[in-house]
Amino acid sequence: MTSGPDQANDVRLLSLPQLAPLGRWQLELPHSRADHLLLWITRGQGVALFDGARAGIGTHNAIFVPARQLLAIDLGRQCFGQALVLPVGSAPSLPDRPVHLRVRDVATQNELAGLLDAIAREQDSTKSLNTKAVLAYAELAAIWLQRTTEAEPAAPRASAARRLARRYFDRLVHAHATGASMADHAAALGVTPTHLTRVCKSQTGRTAAALLTGCVLHEARAALIQSKRPASHIAKDLGFSSAAYFTRFIQHHTGLAPTAIRRSAA
Repeated sequence: MTSGPDQANDVRLLSLPQLAPLGRWQLELPHSRADHLLLWITRGQGVALFDGARAGIGTHNAIFVPARQLLAIDLGRQCFGQALVLPVGSAPSLPDRPVHLRVRDVATQNELAGLLDAIAREQDSTKSLNTKAVLAYAELAAIWLQRTTEAEPAAPRASAARRLARRYFDRLVHAHATGASMADHAAALGVTPTHLTRVCKSQTGRTAAALLTGCVLHEARAALIQSKRPASHIAKDLGFSSAAYFTRFIQHHTGLAPTAIRRSAA
């Protein structure tokens, strides 16, 4: 007996616009994801923020960001590509650190493009075992990532500034919603607010306070749009001292009240 086609498929291949269905803020504000993300840029330019630094991205760039790592991506209007969303555990050969590859070899470019095309075909297929096929191709994409990374020259040891920025990124992922100020985070990292601000500005182009604000704003907007929970509950979860302060925060950074953000999304 032949089984019917698999319908559930946790590995997803998306276009770049599909990665931010609620608006560009979903990518542009600092945030972390529950899944791994592999971006393949096929045209255009942009700027990515990950692994404690800011990097320009362009055609034939591959960017891999593991789950629970801070990232922000500002893609130009003429930037095209694909995003492979990989749940944790779906492709064992994935690296455990962010990767940025500028792929110049045409055969290497074509190899990844072919794997992504195969995932797209299986993703849309009604054949049996399509989920297993997608997982197999995803693992091959992970192997491509590892091999291409290994072929690159060894990266120099990260500077002290880069290492501090990475530590701050990690802290923002896990502690941005505690209500702690940027100065509190600096103290927890053993540095002064001035030093942390200087380092973040040099490494990312954004101040330490702006990165913290962006993380909170991303989570606030997502919670307002994707849930029906009262704004006061969201405010409490994000460490705000009052619902009124939360409302002022949202209005200051978006120009809209929390209720208006919900209405505009609906």
